[in-house]
Amino acid sequence: MVRSPVLIGIAALYDHDMRWPSSFYEMRDGDGCPMCAEGRPDSTTGGVRFYAGDYADAYLNRADIQRGYTIVIWRSRHVAEPTELSPEEASGYLQELLTVARAIELALEPVKMNYNVLGNSVPHLHTHIVPRYADDPRPGWPFPFPETEPRAIPTDVLERDLTALRSALAGGI
Repeated sequence: MVRSPVLIGIAALYDHDMRWPSSFYEMRDGDGCPMCAEGRPDSTTGGVRFYAGDYADAYLNRADIQRGYTIVIWRSRHVAEPTELSPEEASGYLQELLTVARAIELALEPVKMNYNVLGNSVPHLHTHIVPRYADDPRPGWPFPFPETEPRAIPTDVLERDLTALRSALAGGI
């Protein structure tokens, strides 16, 4: 069997003993969780809050990754996985997530929305909402997040989008 050089290169990336760091297990259990520690601020280094609900807060990302890229964060006790929520909590979180998504759809008019529930870096329940547009960099595929630190969204663009999102929410979606 002939192995592709690409496959050999990919295999080499994983040809070592990989383990989750001990800090991951501590955060997963709620010890040192940065999302718990920050409380419910109006602004973080990563984003600006435009929605505060009973179960979740939504932050428009400051990095120029994709217009409307939002992170919705569970805001109650520490929870790493959605399976840890009660049926009432799960319903409330999902309803608020969908309220935020509808605001993004109304204000920014994407052609598709992606919802990523990961928690691999910070094991606290949160959902990445990634709007996809007609001029998308990779239609039909997962969104290609940058491998290097992206620049910040210009302040006027960030403020314009925050105003549009807050207006959409105020309209009672």
